[in-house]
Amino acid sequence: MKQHGELAYQLFLDGYNCAQAVFCAFEDMTGIDRDTGAALASSFGGGLGRMREVCGAVSGGAMVLGILKGYSDPGDGEHKKQHYALVREFAERFKEQNGSYICRELLSGVNVTPGGDPEARTEQYYKKRPCPALVRCAADILDEMLGTNA
Repeated sequence: MKQHGELAYQLFLDGYNCAQAVFCAFEDMTGIDRDTGAALASSFGGGLGRMREVCGAVSGGAMVLGILKGYSDPGDGEHKKQHYALVREFAERFKEQNGSYICRELLSGVNVTPGGDPEARTEQYYKKRPCPALVRCAADILDEMLGTNA
């Protein structure tokens, strides 16, 4: 099996958004099938519905951490505290490697079409965006944090 980073990279090239690519790359660990995972993560692409806020690769990674390390008991304050610290560590590691975890900052200098409509996935689209490398980076960080890197 491909490492999660390589799989996330390929999923993005296959047309999945950044959050979907990261989340679906971990279907072997989350137990969530690709169709369900893609639907669940679909809202987070383009920095949340293409609003260019938190990078979808980071959101997808946070979703993986939620499934694998999250809490479900609202009264478990200690687990909640530990989980939030884990998510912050993930986001900070991503920021250290990429300069930001905000989509519009990561795409600074990239000429994107305004508005909420997704852009066509053309050769030119992939040439001007760091997104394939960003989804790989997010998945690689998760592998390191989860101890799953080969």
